[in-house]
Amino acid sequence: MADSEGAFNNLVAHAHDAHFVVVGGGIAGLTFAYECAKVGIAVTLFEKDDELGGTIASAELDGVRIDTGATSWQAKSTAMSDLIAGLGLEDRVIAPAKEQVWIADPTRGWAAPLPADTVLGIPANTWDESVRRVIGWGGTWRAYLDRLRPPLTIGVSRNLGALVRSRMGEKVRDRLVAPLTFGRFAIAPEDVDVDIAAPGLNTALTRTGSLGGAVSDLLVDRRRGASIASLDGGMSPLVHALRARLTELGVVIHTGATVTAVERAKDAHWQVHVETAEDDASASSSRVDTATVVVLATPELISRDLAAHALGRPLATDPSTTHSREVVTLVLAAPALDAAPRGSEVYAVPGSSSASGVVHQTARWDWLESETDAGRHVVSVSFDTDGDPAGMTDDERRRSALEAASALLGVALSEAHVRGMHRARFVLDRPRSTRDHAERSAGVRSDLAQTTNLVAVGAWLSGSGLAQVVADAVSEADRIRSAVLWGDTGPN
Repeated sequence: MADSEGAFNNLVAHAHDAHFVVVGGGIAGLTFAYECAKVGIAVTLFEKDDELGGTIASAELDGVRIDTGATSWQAKSTAMSDLIAGLGLEDRVIAPAKEQVWIADPTRGWAAPLPADTVLGIPANTWDESVRRVIGWGGTWRAYLDRLRPPLTIGVSRNLGALVRSRMGEKVRDRLVAPLTFGRFAIAPEDVDVDIAAPGLNTALTRTGSLGGAVSDLLVDRRRGASIASLDGGMSPLVHALRARLTELGVVIHTGATVTAVERAKDAHWQVHVETAEDDASASSSRVDTATVVVLATPELISRDLAAHALGRPLATDPSTTHSREVVTLVLAAPALDAAPRGSEVYAVPGSSSASGVVHQTARWDWLESETDAGRHVVSVSFDTDGDPAGMTDDERRRSALEAASALLGVALSEAHVRGMHRARFVLDRPRSTRDHAERSAGVRSDLAQTTNLVAVGAWLSGSGLAQVVADAVSEADRIRSAVLWGDTGPN
């Protein structure tokens, strides 16, 4: 009994002696801070912007608070469910009112719903009328060859684009699969790892002898229900709840504070150099915080710069390839959209539109529809803006967004319909299913492990998406706090 009490007292002492500094107040940094603070570790968080949340952002347009960044998470995510429950937000979780995807090719003048029985856009039955509407008779006959190819030609393919092209042909790849990979993640099907994006597909392909048969097998086992979830009122309540809970737990939060350097102190702790803005925008002040652990929860290039300063050398791995995406949110007085003529989201066949896709937010979320007046609609138009550092003026972007939304939604929209506009630009980190993602992430963390108590989290390591980011932040927080509190041996 005495030994147990002694171990417990040592654990509490370690927790009180440790001080974690989290750099970055996006969902990764907030989650990491929460996981550590709730076991009694002192945490200070620095965020360079005036608001927390990162890609969870909102703006008031036409009198309604609207999400302008992340709007949902993967519904099956255990990590998100646990976080939501811990913050007491379970009653606010909602499923989309409509979850129907369309594919459109404005240059050829066609649009059609994504066939229901697909995995990653790959159809189970290529003769289904909903499939033929997208790929045509020629594409259907070519895709049928998948059923005729002998099983001996089948191997394990990790390359989604190559697999689809070889089994079902170009039109399935170009018109069903590519719009989803480009529209959602700005990557080609060839960059997607089949085994991560669709676990079991390769095994089912070998067993059934065809890609269509493999998709049918996976669909039998797939859980029905909505694929995404959100909160009533949008995603901002998640950030507000996290901030409130962190404050309750004693976390010190500084916004408008830029971490400029991290370096090792003589006593093996870290020194974190911070510049904070004063009330006078032209003035700033400096401070240095001492930390047991430094957590880099910033975008990749910022994290790499801070890590290089801390390590005295650059990280061994090269930066990953990322893409810049601009999301234009429009509030429209357009009764023609009342019937949601093309579902809740439309993705363009690559090269057929200036936009990669459009999400009809009012059709997707009941709460948003109830907040807007009759005939008012919120749509989000996504543009991939690599190679366009200067961007467009607001007038130019509004016109391009209206043109793209008109073509993809099949409804004529003009300047007269616009009641509000918001522009947001993001670095689009690659998903976990990108073919080289696991190796890159492991390489970065292996390199960081060469020094003590320097950690990095965020979408560039976890893969994009709130569910991935939160799960990874929880895992890394558990790992580092165990090492700090228990030592290398772990709890007995």
